[in-house]
Amino acid sequence: MMEKAHKIEIIIDSVHVEKVLTLLERAGATGYTLLREVIGKGAQGVRPADEITGVFRNSYIITVCSEEVAQKVVESLAPLLKRIGGLCLLSEVQRMNFT
Repeated sequence: MMEKAHKIEIIIDSVHVEKVLTLLERAGATGYTLLREVIGKGAQGVRPADEITGVFRNSYIITVCSEEVAQKVVESLAPLLKRIGGLCLLSEVQRMNFT
């Protein structure tokens, strides 16, 4: 059985991961996947995974939730991302329910 859900993908400086995870939890997101030290190129240039201090490393956070929770997450993330930068993607997905 498939059900409509919303996927939120967040790319953020690794030093801010705990803030984002706290916001997700407060908004009602019950789970997430965290990939640390992701490599990529964006508005701030190339972000390598082998940066010595860890200050400029990126992390990638994914969560799947209801539309209501997704709206709360996006609203709570907006002020943080405006202040420190980062990327948030929101998409509608089909969640497979095998139970």
